[in-house]
Amino acid sequence: MKYAGRLAAVTLVGALSLAACGTDNNTAGTDTAKAPASASSAGSDAGLSGTINAAGSSAQANAIDEWKKNFQQANSGVSVNYQPSGSGAGVQAFIQGTVAFAGSDSALKDDKGEPAQADARCKTGKAINIPMVTGPVAVVYNLPGVEGLQLSPKTIGGIFNSKITKWDDAAIKADNPDAKLPSTPIQAFHRSDESGTSDNFTKFLAKTADWPYEPAKAWPAEAKGQGAKGSDNIAQSVKSTAGAISYVELSYAENSSLAKAKVANGSGEFVELTPESAAKTVEAAEVTGQGNDLKLSIDYATKAAGAYPIVLVTYEITCEKGLTPEEAKLVKSFLGYTASDEGQQALTGLGYAPLPATVLAKVRTAVEAIS
Repeated sequence: MKYAGRLAAVTLVGALSLAACGTDNNTAGTDTAKAPASASSAGSDAGLSGTINAAGSSAQANAIDEWKKNFQQANSGVSVNYQPSGSGAGVQAFIQGTVAFAGSDSALKDDKGEPAQADARCKTGKAINIPMVTGPVAVVYNLPGVEGLQLSPKTIGGIFNSKITKWDDAAIKADNPDAKLPSTPIQAFHRSDESGTSDNFTKFLAKTADWPYEPAKAWPAEAKGQGAKGSDNIAQSVKSTAGAISYVELSYAENSSLAKAKVANGSGEFVELTPESAAKTVEAAEVTGQGNDLKLSIDYATKAAGAYPIVLVTYEITCEKGLTPEEAKLVKSFLGYTASDEGQQALTGLGYAPLPATVLAKVRTAVEAIS
């Protein structure tokens, strides 16, 4: 792989003047080849050196591992140190100034005062949310003898709110009229740590099911269930527990060979989770941030044909201006690579989906603004 260690300025088409708008309905296709090129492939920058410290989302950890391997191979003087500590911990580490960027499965939250705290950390500029990874969220289960499980949002909400406790419940039977469902007790697992995955999953439930709790990174205690820390432990808990069900990013589901339920979207269509079906939901996401802050609003009740409704977009949260000169140079170069065609194409074999072209174009503009 050849690419610039410090990415050159992006040459964008005129349509990208929309990047500065506060909102945008992104309805273009997901072919990243249609997005303007982020850099020329000119090999590594021999003068680039130093350490990038970052932390946060475990949902994007597999993507970061692949990216940093490729980036460090081309830039031997650079070390990328990413700690998959969870979105909440990553955001706090960024606010406290101990990392140059945070990975988060949700944008900075207004109701927690995070944007103002992050801006204060940046001092001379503003913190920006830069979407980088489309991470579909799988509803995974361990139910020997049952394949092709189908679940409606209402049924999922009942399971995770401890209202549906056996696999042969009438609601599950209604979703799966031809399946032979055992009376096995349901073991519902959730994230015990603050997680952007929980935040997105509960947003989905709040929009589509009878879910009485506010969406949050922290799982509501009233919903009960069993907790496990981090995506790895969620996957392993489901794999080792008969009757288990949980929610986890597609990459972890595939790495652990877990069965994935088909989930009904807003039109009632049960959709299998694939990068392509998840991308159909992200295509229509609305940019609600200002300027280079690319906070997205996702329609979890989408009625688009073939659209899988439970998706998250992981953000890299950093300073548009306000990093030290060394940090700015390294972060801009690394995120420039992750937003390149090569970087995005590296996601497809890891259980992620590349960003839609319209979003990717704005991402490249935002990365170029880092200084």
